[in-house]
Amino acid sequence: MERSYYASEISNFLDEDPSRILGLLAQNNEFALEQAQREAWNFQIANLQENLKGLEGRIYFEFAIPRMGKRVDVVLLIQSIVFVLEYKVGETDYPSHAVDQVIDYALDLKNFHATSHDRFIVPVLVASNATDSEELIHTEWWKDWVLRPLKTNGVRLGWLIREILAKLLFLYSRHPMEVEPGNWEQGSYLPTPTIIEAAMALYGGHSVADISRREAAGEELHRTTDAIGRLIARAKAESFKAVCFVTGVPGKP
Repeated sequence: MERSYYASEISNFLDEDPSRILGLLAQNNEFALEQAQREAWNFQIANLQENLKGLEGRIYFEFAIPRMGKRVDVVLLIQSIVFVLEYKVGETDYPSHAVDQVIDYALDLKNFHATSHDRFIVPVLVASNATDSEELIHTEWWKDWVLRPLKTNGVRLGWLIREILAKLLFLYSRHPMEVEPGNWEQGSYLPTPTIIEAAMALYGGHSVADISRREAAGEELHRTTDAIGRLIARAKAESFKAVCFVTGVPGKP
């Protein structure tokens, strides 16, 4: 199954007839094609063909996040950076629900798409009729290498992407530069286990080493799981129920 409705090298996308791209999007669309969606795709195609000139990488329209039932409007894979673009065509502002939506897509890729776990992810909200955001380009990252979302009306999208690439150069010495698009786009569903899943594994007599996905350092994780394990053992021995609340990734500050 194809992961996206349309995928291409950016250089090929720039030379592609917009009507052919629209045709492929419509052909792969799983739902009835409404006029609003057609107009949105037309805007996205024109906006990206104007703003991606001179950039190398890969572009995906309607990229599916594994097993999440969501599709990202546009994903750009440039160098080691995953740009997540959410378009609101006709929107005159940057509403909080739209900002939250693009953040959710970025976090879903980071947390559920295996080959995005170790990538810079840049969420960008494009509101076509809004005043261009005067917010300075920033490099404010959460600890998992997801950038605080950027906002633009799309006119200076190419400039924004180039600024992000330039500002991240100093980080490349500590982060992988190369990403193979074929491997990236076929990344499997691999979530960090929930605390419930971790507790069930411990309850079933498995060791911490048997939990395949963990983010905290060994000592901190052992301290957390030992405390939960002691409570589980006591609850079993004394026949009572207990609820444990652990905030964030266990053991991580």
